[in-house]
Amino acid sequence: MGDIMINQAEESICREFGRKIWTKFRRGVRDYRLINEGDKIAVCISGGKDSILMALCIRRLQRNGEIPFEAEYIAMDPGYSAENAEKIKENCKLLDLPVSFYKTNIFNSAEKSPKNPCFLCSRLRRGWLYKKAQELGCNKIALGHHFDDVIETILMGMLYGSQMQTMMPKLHSENYGGMELIRPLYLVREADIMDWTEANGLSFIRCACSMSEKSEQGSKRAEIKALLTQLRQTNPAVDMNIFRSAENVNLQTLISYHIGENRHHFLDDYDEGITIRGTKNPPRE
Repeated sequence: MGDIMINQAEESICREFGRKIWTKFRRGVRDYRLINEGDKIAVCISGGKDSILMALCIRRLQRNGEIPFEAEYIAMDPGYSAENAEKIKENCKLLDLPVSFYKTNIFNSAEKSPKNPCFLCSRLRRGWLYKKAQELGCNKIALGHHFDDVIETILMGMLYGSQMQTMMPKLHSENYGGMELIRPLYLVREADIMDWTEANGLSFIRCACSMSEKSEQGSKRAEIKALLTQLRQTNPAVDMNIFRSAENVNLQTLISYHIGENRHHFLDDYDEGITIRGTKNPPRE
């Protein structure tokens, strides 16, 4: 039965879910130049549906031989319960993923933070992944963030962070020279990942730390998800409109912006009739 499940789950990525998952995965890899010839990628598996699907997609791309690259599949246990840790191993075995498992105490360390344990946990996990990837000779780490994570981040930044920003498809590491972070599921929608999971009879763990279990219902991300669900009822295109808003930024219509420490305000050269890079002010309403 295991072989049947493996064949069904992996093959369905390109067949039943070819347009919704495989095509979007490949488009993201191509359009954002996420995977290049000669790369060695640490594929980071948290045990959830997103990272497992990402791992299957990367393995399939590697098998196709379109882009010659290497991959190391790693799973870091930050302090899961024995039940959750075993579930991750069972799923990886079921789907024939060659995963190396590593035990840490990150959950315990993060929960001691009096202010923001979730932020600290994320920082500690990311740092550990970069370090382990370097030890393995990798130049990139791949995380399972998807399209919904991107648009939720845009809204969270605006509504709760007083800033306009998004989750980028790839980033250079500031602390680990020569390392990059990539998000191969950048264009894949969460609803399609959930449909793939259900269609193949699979079940995965969630974050599974005690802090997230206590605060998940009242989290800001949960509020954003609820808001998006409501907006879709009257505007089915709202998700893509939010995403494209991060691609169609007109700096001439912003009050101020900054690139690193270099800040620009529209009043800086407004009286000279010049806004950005020597262009004229836009017509007044």
